[in-house]
Amino acid sequence: MSNSKETFTIHDVASAPADSKPLLENSEKAYGYIPNLHGVLAEAPGLLEGYQVLHELFSNSSFNNDELTVVWQTINVEHACHYCVPAHTGIAKFMKVDDAITDALRNKTELPNAKLQALHNMTLSVTKNRGKVSKEEMETFFEAGYNQRHLLEIILGLSQKVISNYTNSIAETPVDESFQQFAWEK
Repeated sequence: MSNSKETFTIHDVASAPADSKPLLENSEKAYGYIPNLHGVLAEAPGLLEGYQVLHELFSNSSFNNDELTVVWQTINVEHACHYCVPAHTGIAKFMKVDDAITDALRNKTELPNAKLQALHNMTLSVTKNRGKVSKEEMETFFEAGYNQRHLLEIILGLSQKVISNYTNSIAETPVDESFQQFAWEK
């Protein structure tokens, strides 16, 4: 285990702190490998566990795959996460999300439909303004077909993304080989 403040260890099951070992085993079972992000998070077992729990909760929220992608990628792009934007591009392909949605999010262009655009706008506002959104923004969001639960679930997605985006920024986590083809930078 490295104590260097400059290079973060990417743990595997053998090198991880004891409390992270079963969490990394779960990652390996779920993905067929241990994502580099999970390997970095393993240094702090509570952070890895929190990330995994938040990911599961948000994945099972009331959002469909297109909407999950809009929330994740809006936050990833806003936080300029060199790791999560390519990872969620690959995840979106796996989830059968239309490339037009992913491309619009990556390139900061208009989304293919007004409802997804409203979700993007609200997610971006919640992220940029640290939750301080206007009544007008909420009315527009609700008029697009969303409700209070959706607004609160954006916060759930943001909570997950703060863990990953901030960790990747600090640790300069290398993008997993399977997602390198989707490389992105701000």
